Amino acid sequence: MFIDHSKIYVKAGDGGNGALSFHTEKYITNGGPDGGDGGDGGNVILQAAPNLTSLQNFRFKHKFIAQNGAKGMGKKMYGKRGEDLIIGVPVGTVVKDAVTGDIIADLTEPGQKVVVARGGKGGLGNMHYANSIRQAPQFATPGAPGEERELGIELKLIADVGLVGFPNAGKSTLLSVLTRAKPKIADYPFTTLEPVLGVVSQDDFSYVIADIPGIIENAHEGAGLGHDFLRHIERTRLLVHVVDLSGTDGRDPIEDFKTINNELEEFSLDLASRPQIVVGNKCDGVTDEEAQEFVNAVTEMGYEDVFIISAAGRIGLEELSDKITETVSKLPPTILHDIAEGGEKVYTFDEGKKFEIIINEDGNFEVTGKWIKKIFNSTNFEDTESTNFFQRTLENEGVFEELKKMGCKEGDTVKVCELEFDYYD
Repeated sequence: MFIDHSKIYVKAGDGGNGALSFHTEKYITNGGPDGGDGGDGGNVILQAAPNLTSLQNFRFKHKFIAQNGAKGMGKKMYGKRGEDLIIGVPVGTVVKDAVTGDIIADLTEPGQKVVVARGGKGGLGNMHYANSIRQAPQFATPGAPGEERELGIELKLIADVGLVGFPNAGKSTLLSVLTRAKPKIADYPFTTLEPVLGVVSQDDFSYVIADIPGIIENAHEGAGLGHDFLRHIERTRLLVHVVDLSGTDGRDPIEDFKTINNELEEFSLDLASRPQIVVGNKCDGVTDEEAQEFVNAVTEMGYEDVFIISAAGRIGLEELSDKITETVSKLPPTILHDIAEGGEKVYTFDEGKKFEIIINEDGNFEVTGKWIKKIFNSTNFEDTESTNFFQRTLENEGVFEELKKMGCKEGDTVKVCELEFDYYD
């Protein structure tokens, strides 16, 4: 099964807590604070890997968590930084915010990387809080939580030429004779269920052709297989539109040609405006007059490059191949659409609020959140300096101001984790 889109959850590593420690050594009293800092958490990174061709690795695994930073230790020893988690994705992968749909990055080059979740900073050890007045700080700060986010990842193949047309028009056969690709070929619709790539080499020039599964009417609305694979021709420089001249199942070749172009236009006006070479295939199943009638009709629509061939019969292939090669060689590099805002390749997440205030079932105000819990767990409430530091931190982060906005009055009970206190302005 060809997997070309998935949703994943990524979580960067949390920063390690700073250490609360004092230097102890024989014959030395009051050695002073020597708690080291915690290590930073590891980042989550997506990297374009040329050996990957689909998002198959994400079919069953959807959660990716980087390593936490180690906590600091005594003797001013810093905690080890958490290792980055590098996740390989195919070249051509578009990364989006699963909630907002915003584009985070478009990985179009082998080895290209993007940080999709940054690790939390390590907490500071108590050695940082010593001064002439506070010579023995009884507190250290906790590490910050790593960023976490749900991402949508989508693969858009990077090919120079895209073969488009109705099912059973002969695209797979044409690809097999133009390249060394070996797509599944049979005389029934939807033989190709996933895109197939092939490489054409002429002299010192080479390019990639993609056989896109058959598009049908209303494909842009999700009908048939076309909706899932239209995205794979968005990056192509040239479209080769293959039409079955023999009119399989009583079909009209000219109407088929119009229908496919309409689907391309409905999906993307930019895509419909790409250079297009028209190929009337299976010419050995029609008369010369019928083939010429098709050429005349397509030419009247404004398409100049029209070729009549039989891919299975190897008729007219050399002229077609030469024209494709000539056209591709003159076109600008692959057109990319999904560039992050301002071309930026690294996405900075909005950390959002560090805390939330609710009114619990007892009617009391309660301050919750991972950040609050970490600050609480790092505080020594038996030590005045540590308690004062806790209170100043809440004030600096706007907790008290938020309580006031929610209607908290003097004498009201406020709960922070397991601690309850009376609020005073």
